[in-house]
Amino acid sequence: MSNEKRLDQEYWDTQYKTNTTGWDLGKVSPPIKEYIDTKKNKNISILIPGCGNSHEAEYLLSKGFTNITLIDIAPTLVLNLQGKFKNYPNIKIILGDFFEHKGQYDLVIEQTFFCALPPTMREKYVVEIHKILKDKGLLVGLLFNRTFESGPPFGGSQAEYESLFKNYFDFKIMETCHNSIAPRANTELFIEFLKK
Repeated sequence: MSNEKRLDQEYWDTQYKTNTTGWDLGKVSPPIKEYIDTKKNKNISILIPGCGNSHEAEYLLSKGFTNITLIDIAPTLVLNLQGKFKNYPNIKIILGDFFEHKGQYDLVIEQTFFCALPPTMREKYVVEIHKILKDKGLLVGLLFNRTFESGPPFGGSQAEYESLFKNYFDFKIMETCHNSIAPRANTELFIEFLKK
């Protein structure tokens, strides 16, 4: 698909209605799973923007985390998630636009949301993430370290991300994942960025 198509609510809702979700791994991504396993404080507030089917949230719940918020723009998906998590009071599900979301979080988990946005929105993404993170808040997750002919997903490079995030975050980790799923081997960066 070309960059000119509108990546709006209707577009994303259609992906879920037609089950055209090739980005969905069907499980929590191994680098994110490994990171979650290192977190001792189960009461931190966590946001997963553009949450998709939220395998990360399932894993967080299984590990005893108590304050998880999911946000996505696709009504069909959100309805599915509300059914899937209806017996879990520790999870809040929001149908809405991340860029209009008000909240404060200790941790934002990035899993295929950034790469789904048109590249023209990347600066806005950085500003919004910075705004919703509490002091000492962390942005953690995966960014593609490769280019795609068209998108979504839209790729990028480590150099691009460094220039994009450097004024807002300190880079604790930005390195090639050692444990990506096979089709994404050597094309993902694991990031842990600390709010400045």
